[in-house]
Amino acid sequence: MFDNIEIEQQVAEFLLQIKAIKLQPNNPFTWASGWKSPIYCDNRITLSHPTIRTYIRQQLTLLIQDVFGPVGCIAGVATAGIPQGALVAQELGLPFIYVRSKPKDHGTGNLIEGEVLTGKRVVVVEDLISTGKSSLQAVEALRNAGCDVAGLVAIFSYGFDVAADNFKLANCPFKTLSNYNALIKYAADNQYISADDVEMLKQWRENPAAWGR
Repeated sequence: MFDNIEIEQQVAEFLLQIKAIKLQPNNPFTWASGWKSPIYCDNRITLSHPTIRTYIRQQLTLLIQDVFGPVGCIAGVATAGIPQGALVAQELGLPFIYVRSKPKDHGTGNLIEGEVLTGKRVVVVEDLISTGKSSLQAVEALRNAGCDVAGLVAIFSYGFDVAADNFKLANCPFKTLSNYNALIKYAADNQYISADDVEMLKQWRENPAAWGR
């Protein structure tokens, strides 16, 4: 099973270095959900950095091969999972499709774009996992279209218990290159944050919906 502390730390370093992840314990962000958060992650920024983009593409590819074995198609989740998934599909020489957040409101009304290869083993590619809700909506859409979804991979996860529960309930294995624990460890070890910040960040992860209220 894929479990590589060195890769977790390297990805955390890259994300902090290019400010794809920002830590602001004393000046929290507001998420679309309304949650107050000391952390904000936008992995689309990795696409603007060729060396980091290449590293992530290669590691996601190796992760898929190691955890899921042979697959027949890669699926991205709109919107941020689309470029990451396309890069991985290119690396593996596989067909690529992507899943919209809702069906197109014109033309063919597609929810899934690209040629859906019924019965093929598919791995879904995301950029980020928070609660897992949007990712699992894509998984459900692919299954409803006749795809055999082997699982999902992503660059980063906040490590919420609700996400693990949601993926388990959906019977969808998932793995990520890095995660919240690895990020906080790297950030603390390299003076991005103080010891007090570490405690605050841990408290946020325990109850993000109530934190900062």
